[in-house]
Amino acid sequence: MIWTRRAFLTGCVAGSLFRFPTARERPYPGISYRDYSRCLPDFFSRLAAEAYGRRNDRIAGLTSPDSIDEYRRWARETFWEMIGGIVEATPLNSRTVGSFERPGYRVENVVYESRPNFHIPGNFYLPTDGTPPYPGVLFQMGHSPNGKAAATYQRCCQGLAQLGFAVLGFDPMGQGERAYYPREDGYMTRLESVDEEHSRPGRQMLLLGDTATRLQLWDAVRSLDLLAAHPLVDSTRLASTGQSGGATLTMLLAAVDDRLQVAAVSCGNTENYACADFNAPGSTDDAEQNLLDGAARSFDRWDLLYPFAPKPLLILVSARDWFGTYSSRYLSSGWEEYRKLQGVYATLGAKDRIEWIDSPLPHNLGYDFRLEIYRWMLRWLAGREDDVREEPPTRIEDDRTLWVTTSGNVVREFAGETPFSLNLRNLSAVGTHSAPVDLRGLLGVDPPEEPAGEFTRLGSRPSRGLRIEAVEVPSAPSVWVPAWLFLPPRQAEKLVVILEPFGRSVRWREDDLYQELARRGTAVCAPDLRWLGDLRPRYSEGARNHASWHQDEEAWTWGSLILGRPLLGQRVTDLLAVLSALCRHPETTDLRLTMAARGHVTVPALIAAALCPHVDALELSSGLLSFRSIVESEDYQHPFGNFATGFLRHADLPQVAAMMAPRRLLLAATVDGAGRKVAGEKVRHVYGAGPEVGDEEQWDADALRRL
Repeated sequence: MIWTRRAFLTGCVAGSLFRFPTARERPYPGISYRDYSRCLPDFFSRLAAEAYGRRNDRIAGLTSPDSIDEYRRWARETFWEMIGGIVEATPLNSRTVGSFERPGYRVENVVYESRPNFHIPGNFYLPTDGTPPYPGVLFQMGHSPNGKAAATYQRCCQGLAQLGFAVLGFDPMGQGERAYYPREDGYMTRLESVDEEHSRPGRQMLLLGDTATRLQLWDAVRSLDLLAAHPLVDSTRLASTGQSGGATLTMLLAAVDDRLQVAAVSCGNTENYACADFNAPGSTDDAEQNLLDGAARSFDRWDLLYPFAPKPLLILVSARDWFGTYSSRYLSSGWEEYRKLQGVYATLGAKDRIEWIDSPLPHNLGYDFRLEIYRWMLRWLAGREDDVREEPPTRIEDDRTLWVTTSGNVVREFAGETPFSLNLRNLSAVGTHSAPVDLRGLLGVDPPEEPAGEFTRLGSRPSRGLRIEAVEVPSAPSVWVPAWLFLPPRQAEKLVVILEPFGRSVRWREDDLYQELARRGTAVCAPDLRWLGDLRPRYSEGARNHASWHQDEEAWTWGSLILGRPLLGQRVTDLLAVLSALCRHPETTDLRLTMAARGHVTVPALIAAALCPHVDALELSSGLLSFRSIVESEDYQHPFGNFATGFLRHADLPQVAAMMAPRRLLLAATVDGAGRKVAGEKVRHVYGAGPEVGDEEQWDADALRRL
């Protein structure tokens, strides 16, 4: 037989020429690394599976009205606890600044305050036909850059008004006239998206135990107050609806406000986190949609809707959202959770009051969904069984027609507060930290593995004047920390653990820092920590857009916080495992142990040193001055992976540093939350007399040998 190229390739594919042996038949005889990229996803999946099981067990017990009532109370109370607590109501100070009329309705442009001097611009759409008082609908916007002026949102508000509903639509935080990081012309955001308008201050709020969730929810509660108080509105017939982020806000409001009688959720973020077949890092989104510690408490987004049962609830979903907007579990998890809630409605004798409708069209408040919202509101809020087949005539107004300002920005126009300035006020209320702090509990640091882990040697090779070992140590279930050990040819003088922001393989080469130190008599251990180096996680499953959007430290940090295991605490856990293993390694157990870190990994290094008494000295180079400096910097730059919920309520980095005393601590080239170098004099003022302070970074063999 003459083998042509095609025949050869065909034979290879069919297996007729030869077959490669499987791993089971012929295991690789050499050095075999594990797939470290799976460690963080597997760790997440285990926590999510545990939360899923706990939550399912609890929901399975909802077999009577009494058990459902208890669950509804639990869900509401738990939700308020997670987001920071109920806010004190203050005067709305509402005023109408303009109006115009169109056939069948008129629009009043209003501005009011959800908190003192914190302004919300809104539009009242009021019917001019029919007899008041009208049923009222709070319309909550999705993430449109121009907020309430977005075309499809205008159409829905106009349509509802012409069908006899009084509608209040308002700009959410960071959108439309409420851009808090505005462009120079004062209109809309200068940031990459309105999502970042939510998340940038939301991350800062988190450090003080507050949340963007609470801020946005309170805006909705006070907006409902304004709607209910309007003289043309029947305060006993109130509803909320919205698209995308506005639908999620409708869910938040439904969880806490009994005045709502009807709700319609269109393409909201209803994806469960405690779900089957969890796809790490999970359905993280912008700040207000991430329920911190939610999975740890067996609470999830669908639990927002249980307090609303058995009132009329419409769920509208885009069937394409599982690969077009949200993640691969969006539709399957949503349907599973809908069926659970549907069972609760049936137990309460209200099975006809909950409905799920899907559309093949993309994520949008399209014509078809608007018709469904009209039908639902007419049926349950107005008592009309109209078959709405056509939308009333609508027209898109220019953005400026709907403004309450002349400049397009309420902060500039009214010299009002911003989320950043409100958070600064919260910071000023935090006193000095004098009581001892439980860092392990605060950060969710896992207890040491029992028995305490030791290094597994994966391989050992000589280098010029030293030996390099590749090792790993178990840190948490499904997590192993890889590290390099650089060992001098004779007994080492001391040991230094070195942490670099980009992982252990930055300076390992023959003429680089680690080997130079080892040749000069200092043993070196260079580990990776979670999300760094080889422990960076693999891409998630599902559509490329979701996987790529979520393959960054931000998404994995939010996921960690939802699961109740801050990424900062996970890194401290990893580092403590390494330090413990070094104390058991035959060639390092008796050595004086020191540690050096650069950049953002100085934060877990400082915390681990405070918790591990075996660390005799620590150098932090180009490290963060304090978490307080992040809250004080509007344009902070520090990576989100070091944030932990409510940390500043209990301690700050200077207080953690004090826990090291009387051991040696060196602070070199310290930076603030915006990444600006801080003068040594200020560093000494913040940290006191304990640490040694230097203005310049010294990251070479001579400096590290002096530790």
